[in-house]
Amino acid sequence: RQVIAALGVKRGDSMFSFDPEAARRRLLALGWVKQAQVFRRFPDIVEVTLEERRPLALWQYQGRLALIDDAGETIVDQGLERFADLPIVVGPDAPSNAADLMDMLKLEPALFAEVQAAVRVGGRRWDVQLKNGVVVNLPENDARESWTRLARLVAEHSLLQRDIRAIDLRLPDRLVVRMSPEAAEARRHPGKET
Repeated sequence: RQVIAALGVKRGDSMFSFDPEAARRRLLALGWVKQAQVFRRFPDIVEVTLEERRPLALWQYQGRLALIDDAGETIVDQGLERFADLPIVVGPDAPSNAADLMDMLKLEPALFAEVQAAVRVGGRRWDVQLKNGVVVNLPENDARESWTRLARLVAEHSLLQRDIRAIDLRLPDRLVVRMSPEAAEARRHPGKET
């Protein structure tokens, strides 16, 4: 329906009065259309070829959500319910950096499946929030190596099954883990019930 409305032509209209370039511009104004070609094929055919934008993530900025593609372009900002399974990226420059982040996160599919959101910090690095609430602080440099190291540790030591709140990967020679207050208290006072 959106395509037909954007074309601005209906059965019985004169082919001579139809402007393919104007129709193409209206199609490109639809957020989900990346490329469009429109041709008149005399005597009575309008040929349309569309390339759709591929949804990458939901972008949260200033309290609003929008669906973005891999170029960081906004596709739509309404009717986002069917895209609720996509990760959320947060921050003013998040859209322009989201494709590289997603490519990196997808290198470790099992860990990527746990990703819920990513917050762009200072225009330099990302904090990744997992579905279980754990926040992973990625470094500005060598984030890929840190993500791979985390995936290995998760697989080998069931790290995400532990009572932790944050994993800081910003130091190249160590992993810093922040436990929940309850786990920290239990560790300070072993054998004492809280």
